[in-house]
Amino acid sequence: MKKNLLIIGGSSGIGLELVNLLKDQYQITVASRTPGALEDMGISHLPLDVTADVMDLSGLPASLDGFVYCPGSINLKPFRMLSPEAYREDLEINFHGLVRVLREIMPRLSPGASLVFFSTVAVGSGMPFHTSVAAAKGAVEGFARALAAEYAPQFRVNVIAPSLVDTPLAARLLNNEKKRENMAERHPLKRVGTPADIAHMAAFLLSDDSSWMTGQVLGVDGGISSLNIS
Repeated sequence: MKKNLLIIGGSSGIGLELVNLLKDQYQITVASRTPGALEDMGISHLPLDVTADVMDLSGLPASLDGFVYCPGSINLKPFRMLSPEAYREDLEINFHGLVRVLREIMPRLSPGASLVFFSTVAVGSGMPFHTSVAAAKGAVEGFARALAAEYAPQFRVNVIAPSLVDTPLAARLLNNEKKRENMAERHPLKRVGTPADIAHMAAFLLSDDSSWMTGQVLGVDGGISSLNIS
């Protein structure tokens, strides 16, 4: 029998890549604002706005073996140009939405379930113009470690911290060849990440191959967080 996997925000970008990677191995449910490409894939979809105070996830399977929270933001501006509201919005989608969904699905998590969240390389490596998103994702990292400690060995919690990935969310940062070249050059591996790079790590964390891992933040970032080769 296939395991049940819930992916929040799986209709585009990394989430959609993960759906494509795991659709033959898991019974997948995606919850997102719109179904997008999922309509033609036979994947169960639930409409969901993670910023809403009330959400209906009653259509989920009774038991969940895996949970992935993909929604995020890339709000890169100088600190002086960021309003308090911008910080609230980034926290809302990256952190508070995660907490809301998790509170709803906790009774459904099966023993040994694996939870995967997303951070950013900018939490561990200070980067200009990242104050808002780094603050929001820093909350995710701290929350994940505390949650992993509180619920071990009932379920596992791990976090992936990517650098820039070529997704619709990052489109404005990669919308011409010069930008792509500059972004690629910043990374020791001399390329921007792909959704597949991140999805394969998420698939590993969901699998039994990572069954002795919890409370970890894993950089999948082309080496930018730990290597200085300039």
